[in-house]
Amino acid sequence: METADLSIGEVARRTGLSVHALRLYEREGLLAGEVRRDEKGRRLYSEWDVEWLANCVKFRSSGMPLATISRLAQLVREGTGNEAERLELLREHQRRIADQLAQLHACLDLINTKVAAYQRHLAIGASGDPW
Repeated sequence: METADLSIGEVARRTGLSVHALRLYEREGLLAGEVRRDEKGRRLYSEWDVEWLANCVKFRSSGMPLATISRLAQLVREGTGNEAERLELLREHQRRIADQLAQLHACLDLINTKVAAYQRHLAIGASGDPW
């Protein structure tokens, strides 16, 4: 992918991460590429960095621990030959999310049942507690 030489402020705007968070991601090894610097020492990011960070935002939103993102980034930085380990990290997180979704669906089923019960109760003007 072409180098875009994006500033930290531009990357913050495009990813929704704060400048502080971007610096933290760099310190914690969460970036899959090395952050380049211009002649004045300012960080320069590429379009690929923005794409990686957008994925990181989604990983974090899904509950992926920073340590897992860091390990994944390290494997990507190391290059080819470790795809099986990358896949296992992603599959493990995929299983966690699937479990969470199953739990949330069970909660939603309960709430839907209770909403329907209260709607019926109110529609017929019943007295007493519909619980």
